[in-house]
Amino acid sequence: MARIGAPPETHYTLPADYAAMLGQCVANFGWLEEIIKRTIFALDKAHLADDLTHKQMQSWMARMGHLADDSMGTLIEQLDSAMRRHPGLGDRDDITDRLNEIKQSRNLLCHASWRPTELPDTWHPAFVSTKGQVYGEDLSLQDLDAIRQSTVRIGMQVLQVMRATGVQGYWAGDDQT
Repeated sequence: MARIGAPPETHYTLPADYAAMLGQCVANFGWLEEIIKRTIFALDKAHLADDLTHKQMQSWMARMGHLADDSMGTLIEQLDSAMRRHPGLGDRDDITDRLNEIKQSRNLLCHASWRPTELPDTWHPAFVSTKGQVYGEDLSLQDLDAIRQSTVRIGMQVLQVMRATGVQGYWAGDDQT
């Protein structure tokens, strides 16, 4: 069998500016997952009955605790379901569609092996999805920046959904001085 490209043991070091932008994209994906988790919590909490028993509250808290381990795909499904139960969220389908697009970018950027191209600011993410789809396009710094910006925009939209419940989304430690 003929080899196409370098052998798998070949390691390439990304240029600092490219690596920094890739790292910022990955950091933004983590921030987005946190926002999704907080929004699911806020939407579910808004629908809890005022007279829950201690056991019912513990069960709900345990379910919410499992969010920490969920994949982005599962979080998107849970957010979509929680938004369906909350009246007046007209952007639900758009939010879910955009989150699924970001999920594809997340999977690509987080799991690809990077190969240089003939263009100095462009690299090829060697990646095959779980469905056997090969990612064939090269990514420039501008492409990464567009993904970064898109991730922030959808995160802000999800944050607006959370705040529509009346929950401001305080971070752990906010109440400490």
